Parts: sequence; C-alpha cells; structure tokens
Amino acid sequence: MSVYLIGDIQGCDAPLQRLLEKLAFSPSRDRLYVLGDLVNRGPDSAGTLRRLMGLGDAVQCVWGNHDLHLLAIAAGASKTKRLDTVEELLNAPDREAMLDWLRHQRLAIHAHGVLMVHAGVLPGWTVAQTMALASEVEQVLQGPHSADFFHQMYGNQPSAWQDSLTGMDRIRVIVNALTRLRFCTADGVMEFNAKESADQAPAGFMPWFDVPGRLTAQDTVAFGHWSTLGWLDRPDVFALDSGCVWGGCLSALRLSDDGAHELIQVNCEQAQKPG
Repeated sequence: MSVYLIGDIQGCDAPLQRLLEKLAFSPSRDRLYVLGDLVNRGPDSAGTLRRLMGLGDAVQCVWGNHDLHLLAIAAGASKTKRLDTVEELLNAPDREAMLDWLRHQRLAIHAHGVLMVHAGVLPGWTVAQTMALASEVEQVLQGPHSADFFHQMYGNQPSAWQDSLTGMDRIRVIVNALTRLRFCTADGVMEFNAKESADQAPAGFMPWFDVPGRLTAQDTVAFGHWSTLGWLDRPDVFALDSGCVWGGCLSALRLSDDGAHELIQVNCEQAQKPG
C-alpha cells in the first residue's frame, strides 16, 4: 500500500487525472489524502469531485476555504464571486450527491503520523486539541443546522483563540485557523490579508509554523493553501500547495513507513490570475 498527500486541486481535474496516472494509484491498494480546496477557480470542479468520489474509501479530504465557500453558496449563505468557477457544479444533475459527499469530509485528519489541515494550526494547540476542535465543527457542518453555520461563517473576529469562546465565535476561530491561517503573532493573533511568501510577513507577524514554542513543533503538519510559499519540506511541516490553478504544478507526497517521502508533480495548464 502507498499513502499519498495531494495539495490544492481547485477544480483542475485534468492535472489530477494525470497525477493519479503517474502515481499508478489503485483505490484497492493505496490511500489518498487531499489537503483542501478541492474546488473553485479551476475549469472543472464537478469533474474533480466526481473523480474523487469514484475512489471510494481510498480517499479522504479536509475542507479548504474554497470548499466551505461552495457549501455556503449552495446553502444560500453567500453569492459567487467574480473569479469563482462553480456554476457548472451547482447546476449539475448530480449536484446534491457531490455536495453531500463534500459536506461529509473533515476539517482535520491525523493519520500515518501526520496532522493534515488545509491552512495551519494555532501555536497553542496540540494535535489532540486540534482534532477535538475540528470534530466540533464537523458535527455542526454535518448536522441539521449547517445552514445557520454558513450564514455566520464569514468574518475575521475573534482573531485569536480562547478556551472560553462559545457559540459561533468559537466555531469561526477554529474554521479560520484551519482553513485560512498563514501569519499570526507569537501569541496566536491571526492575520488574514497578507498572501505573500513567508519572508514577507506583516510587521509583528510570522508564519504560523515559525512561532517559537508552537505545541505541534514536535509533530509533522501537512497543509496547502499557501501557493506563494512553495514546496516546504521540514521535519515538522510539509507545504503542498504548488499553485496548480495559477499555472504551477499539482503535487503529491508519497509517505513511507520508514519516514522517507517522495514528491511527485505534474504540470498544470490552468493559469488563473490570483484574486
């Protein structure tokens, strides 16, 4: 059995197909984990979801901000934006099957010695706490009141975690950290405007994975979301958003039981402009 992690696909189904072929991926033998942003901005979000759904139990995904945005649009809690490319999916005859499958994915996964999220982990969270907090959100999104969540999901406040947070404030911080985080302060105050590379942090902020004393520093965290960061390979982090939708590559990381790993990439013909 081979285990693969794949970065942001964003509706680029043709590169996904080529990557799976390059991996000789077999759903009866191998396992695939997708690090969020399965859909949007690329040309074929519906095809991407259908392909992943067709892999059955061999694939597990975490939600990215674009995936939650799609679910919010479908729930009537948001409107499509100028660069969104999800209309075909929303008008597809199998729309409800795709949306239901997406809604039953995860916010965080801990498997094969790796904590998998879309964006980041706050410095004061352990792996166990991250998984517990992600489970709180998963129960809301997969429950009968998910539409209420999507109507209150958007917003940058509160900007920092406190154990005393309750209700939608608590849920919003968890979602923002795991699906939108790039930079934060040493005490975990999040910043959401900057999208530059790690060495261009706003004054007073730093990449979340460089915060001194981060409680997941002894663990390995795999994430996507940050295309300007590029491939990052450290004992404590793997960054796998290689900018497929912007004309870069689609990346997969093969994990091995002995701790070794291998990066496999395919080029992407899609070339959106960031926005």
